[in-house]
Amino acid sequence: MDKEHVKGAAKKAEGTLKEATGKAVGDKSLEMKGKMDKAEGEVRDKVGDAKDAVDKAS
Repeated sequence: MDKEHVKGAAKKAEGTLKEATGKAVGDKSLEMKGKMDKAEGEVRDKVGDAKDAVDKAS
């Protein structure tokens, strides 16, 4: 697991927490920020997968 995978997992966890908190308190802005953080985490995870594939191909 490289840096991108770790950063992706952390961002997804942060997003999940923000989204749940936003839903619980009725804060749509916080909920949307959470969804955006989760999406960013997914992208970082995919970047990590791509880096792994390049490393294995080398």
